[in-house]
Amino acid sequence: MSSPPESPARRNITCQTVASSGPLLTTVIGSYPKPGYLKIPDWFTNSKDWKERDAKNYDFKTWEKFMEKEDQGKFQYDVLRATNEVISAQDLAGIDIMTDGEIRRENYIHYHLRNVDGMDFDNLTEHWSRNKGYKFLAPTVRSKIKPRSKAYSTFEWKTSQLFTNKTVKFTIPGPVTIRDTVADVYYGEERKLEYLEDLAATINQEILDLVKHGCKCVQVDEPVFARYPSETLEYGLDILKKCFRNVPDTVERCVHICCGYPLKLDQLDYPKAEIQAYHKIAKAIDDADFIDAVSLEDAHRFNELNLFGMFKKTKIILGLVHVSSTKIETQEQIEKRIEDVLTQIPPERLLIAPDCGLAMLPLHMITSKLQAMVNATQAVNQRLLKKRKNEESPAAAKSAKGKKK
Repeated sequence: MSSPPESPARRNITCQTVASSGPLLTTVIGSYPKPGYLKIPDWFTNSKDWKERDAKNYDFKTWEKFMEKEDQGKFQYDVLRATNEVISAQDLAGIDIMTDGEIRRENYIHYHLRNVDGMDFDNLTEHWSRNKGYKFLAPTVRSKIKPRSKAYSTFEWKTSQLFTNKTVKFTIPGPVTIRDTVADVYYGEERKLEYLEDLAATINQEILDLVKHGCKCVQVDEPVFARYPSETLEYGLDILKKCFRNVPDTVERCVHICCGYPLKLDQLDYPKAEIQAYHKIAKAIDDADFIDAVSLEDAHRFNELNLFGMFKKTKIILGLVHVSSTKIETQEQIEKRIEDVLTQIPPERLLIAPDCGLAMLPLHMITSKLQAMVNATQAVNQRLLKKRKNEESPAAAKSAKGKKK
């Protein structure tokens, strides 16, 4: 296995504790399925049978109905119990950088919007999203988007971090993706930049409070960067920079960019981003000094290898587990892909992950998929360490020989 010359990562953020023995680390992207005792309505629980999970008929009003009737003491206990289970499962699998599974959330976007001013979840509006790939009744912006006086994220992250000595990263939706996923009757197209900046201000408040209380890794989810590469280059990255305003160098700043989520498991004909989308935005992302790591899908369809060589400074979080397929990847398949990608990027700038959130899959499949991913990563790490030891041995022997003279 040949690797390119090592180039330094933009910043070397050290995780609190890692399981991997070697340069390659593992992580997950965000969501996990909710256990049966936690009845939070979400995109993935419309069917009793996990084989028929379908996001298209989600009713946004069920959240309020659920919260109104739920005993809050029991609810908070169940959330903590589920979070502990998710983190323990990741720990047992050998994941290095974890998430809380987004257990509290109905989905990765709208939960944040329930914690800002200006959003209406009662009076929904018909809305097209993802390049007119989906049409649905959506929550609606009816007044200026404003952050509330107190951040909600910090409590959630702090309680999650209590369950492990490893790093728990916090995930939050990005402004451009939010705008594409809700209706707007207040700003309009002519004020879209103001709208996006207002959304960025709400996200920045959350991130700064997280950092203040010790969070070392934050991931902003911007999947529509791949759907709208021209808009990403025109204003999307500038808006993302505002999300990370005043975030210090001690924090790893990540952006997750996936290519499309199906409505149900094993669906093949769902709308995806164009195959060259990553290539169109890669250089701009690599040049952005406020992005330390970018999460890219590679499992549902392989990217051209030269894509990874376009990143000269930025770490790549490489998706090697298909999150909407019931087929279990083999360790050998994942190992081979890691080795191929390592011909383009040094291992110090590569992390191994699933393509996206895991909420669509049943737990037994998640366990099998993550175990194959971790085993593959550890196997490649062992080979990398052996290779380095062999390369260092002649130099050490030569040095010792020189001292004897």
